[in-house]
Amino acid sequence: MLKKKKKPNLERLNKVVAEAKQNQTLREQGYREQALKLYPWICGRCKREFSNQNLRELTVHHRDHNHDNNPPNGSNWELLCVYCHDNEHSRYLEETEHGSGVVSEDKESTATHKPFAALEGLLKKK
Repeated sequence: MLKKKKKPNLERLNKVVAEAKQNQTLREQGYREQALKLYPWICGRCKREFSNQNLRELTVHHRDHNHDNNPPNGSNWELLCVYCHDNEHSRYLEETEHGSGVVSEDKESTATHKPFAALEGLLKKK
């Protein structure tokens, strides 16, 4: 006997998603406005300068990746352009998934694989 799949309650799901988006927007407006008042409108990575015309491309990055950690002094924020912000989050996800093998600004990784280690022996055999 096959069990019937229970249909998701779309109305409830839509309500939860809308509420989450609204909360995120409210949260972002608060700390974004604060960060734009505290810091110069310059990307912290690529040093690109922003004006009122392109300010929408400047985002607030949480250094500890915790969007609920918003101290009023801005110590957990840095302004990044959308490109550097995407890059930072990609690096963070890569680091979380694969460990410390990713090169970051503060540390360098050393390759352990030596693809040509046996090449000399192979060349001498001829």
